[in-house]
Amino acid sequence: MKFFGRKEEKLKKAFESIKDEFSDHLEAINANTNEIQSNYEQLCDLDIKIEKLNERIDEVQLMLSQLISEREIRVTHRTEEYHIGRLTKREKEIFLLIYELEEKGQTTYEELAKKGGYTSSLMMAYVANLVAKGIPIQKRYVNNTAMLSLEPKFKEYQTKHNIVDINAEISEKVRDNAQ
Repeated sequence: MKFFGRKEEKLKKAFESIKDEFSDHLEAINANTNEIQSNYEQLCDLDIKIEKLNERIDEVQLMLSQLISEREIRVTHRTEEYHIGRLTKREKEIFLLIYELEEKGQTTYEELAKKGGYTSSLMMAYVANLVAKGIPIQKRYVNNTAMLSLEPKFKEYQTKHNIVDINAEISEKVRDNAQ
């Protein structure tokens, strides 16, 4: 019986040693898991801050483009005369979004924001800037929602003469964002 008692004692100590090692490993895994979770949360916070910075940069760029006086392009269409200021690349993209979304009917700021990947308020600022530069965008309200469209004669003239200077690069970017 003594023989079995010592063996049993050694076996108990071996299992306790294994249990202690597993416990140590479990504590290390939990500590690493907490550290990974903390790092993940910090990365998510950084992503949000970067997105906000990108929006602010877009807003600053929009304000700067409004402040800088740019040359005007004169376009004459029968009895109407359009004075279109030089548009930035982003403004051309927004114009093209309006142009393309309008094919399905009038569009809203929310639809433009969704397709363009911007906020509604930033989209409102871009549309206001387009109007200030001479793009004849018509706005009417339906159920307190602003519905936007291009003046039909201007749209026809743009189709024939590309006075806004939409190129393949801008078209591809707008199509990529819309998908």
